[in-house]
Amino acid sequence: MYASRVLTAVTVATLAAATLTACGSGPKSEATCPSGSPGTSTAPDWRYQGTQGSLEVTGPTDATAPRIKVDGPFSVAQTHVQTFAPRGDGAEVGEKATVSVCYMGVNDRDGNVFDSSYDRGTPAEFSLDGVIPGFKKALEGQKVGSTVGVAVSPADGYPEGQPSAGIQAGDTLVFVLKILSAK
Repeated sequence: MYASRVLTAVTVATLAAATLTACGSGPKSEATCPSGSPGTSTAPDWRYQGTQGSLEVTGPTDATAPRIKVDGPFSVAQTHVQTFAPRGDGAEVGEKATVSVCYMGVNDRDGNVFDSSYDRGTPAEFSLDGVIPGFKKALEGQKVGSTVGVAVSPADGYPEGQPSAGIQAGDTLVFVLKILSAK
C-alpha cells in the first residue's frame, strides 16, 4: 500500500514537472493572433513576380490576419524575404533563437492556406534550429515586432513534399510571419 502511494506521488510529481517544462519557463503569453479578414480595398504590402506566377500580400494588423493572393501556379528558384514597413524595433532574432510568431502559410499551386496560427488565434513558438531553411532565412536577423513575407523555394521548404499538409514535392510556399518575441 505504501509503495503504491509513493509510486502515485512520484508519477504525479513527474507529470507536473513535465507539464511545467513543456509550457516554458516564463510567464504565459497573453498574445493572440487576430483572425479578422483584411478589407478587399486594402493595398498589398508586397507584390512579387516569381519565375512563374505572382503574389500579392497584405500584412496583418492588430485586428486582421494577413491576406496572401497567389496568381499561379507560383514558383521561385530562390527564397525571397520581404520585411514590411514599419519594421520592428525589438531585439534581433538570433541564429538559434526561440521565437513566438503569428503566421500563415499558403501553397503555390492553388493559393490555399495549409497552416495558420491566425486561424487558431494563438501564436506558435519554435526554435530556429527546428524549422525549414526558408523559415529560418525569413526570421534570422529580423527585429521583434517586424512582419515578414517569404516565398520559400522548394529546396528551402519541403523538397520531397509534406503530404499531411497537402504539400507536394517541388512546391513553393509563401508565409507571412509577425514576430512577437525572441529569446
